[in-house]
Amino acid sequence: MLSRTADNLYWVARYIERADYLARILEVTLRLTALPVAYVGSTNEWESAVATAGCSRAFHAIYPEATEESVKEFLAFSAANSSSIRNCIELARTNARAVRTALTSEMWDTINGAWLELKRFNHGPASREEFLRFLRVVQETSLRFDGSAYRTMLRTDAYWFFRLGCNIERADNTARILDTKYHLLLPEDTHVGGPLDYYQWAAILRSVSALTSYHWVYRESLKPWLIADLLILNQKMPRSLASCYDNLVRYCDDIAEAYGRQGAAQRKARGIRTRLSNLKMDEIFQSGLHEFITVFISDNNELGGTISKQYLM
Repeated sequence: MLSRTADNLYWVARYIERADYLARILEVTLRLTALPVAYVGSTNEWESAVATAGCSRAFHAIYPEATEESVKEFLAFSAANSSSIRNCIELARTNARAVRTALTSEMWDTINGAWLELKRFNHGPASREEFLRFLRVVQETSLRFDGSAYRTMLRTDAYWFFRLGCNIERADNTARILDTKYHLLLPEDTHVGGPLDYYQWAAILRSVSALTSYHWVYRESLKPWLIADLLILNQKMPRSLASCYDNLVRYCDDIAEAYGRQGAAQRKARGIRTRLSNLKMDEIFQSGLHEFITVFISDNNELGGTISKQYLM
């Protein structure tokens, strides 16, 4: 496969996954801000949404304050934000069109349909209810696109590069949303385990479709260390860091076998997976969850760069 084709497939997956992630962040933030003040407290959930998306600096270069209107505009529709939902969908379609013959018709119809649907919201939704419908369209697009890839693509290098992009982006997103809750959201004078803490943790789990899974696995009330265990070390949780790296090692090895050569990407992915499989939650909390996630995000970015150097340039 040409490196250009592999690069397009890799980034199609990343942009679709990123658009889905941003839609989930915005939906959860809207639901949190709709709660009574007694539950939500004095935290600025819109500021935390920008921090979770990883674009605080770019946001504050344009807007002086994080409000509902400014954050919705920046994360969903702004042309100035290269990672807004609008730009993610448009970039995903551009990359998909460049490798149209490498996609199945179902995949192309899904992404092209999402791009056409986006045109209906050129000036933004007129109401909060319409905005929630827009976010649901984005999430359904991601589910349909991912599902059509799983059900219709041949298991060849095209599929493997597509899945590499998806899992690199998903691991980054899960790490960021967990770090934001633990490090930024809860005010210093708020009791851990109180109403504010509970609703924020529940919102975090909903944002990664894991609230029901949490109760199935642990059968307890929400506890920060169990939520971290689910999203970091539980290999059965599809969005956990451990699950993403099981997949990344598998697809890196599939590519290496097909091309007859191992490389730095395979070694890097295996090294990160090995570290995750050898960790215990008490070790992570003793050394600091924020510090662990900071290192993980850096390692994950390095793996993305290594994959690009090895295959996509």
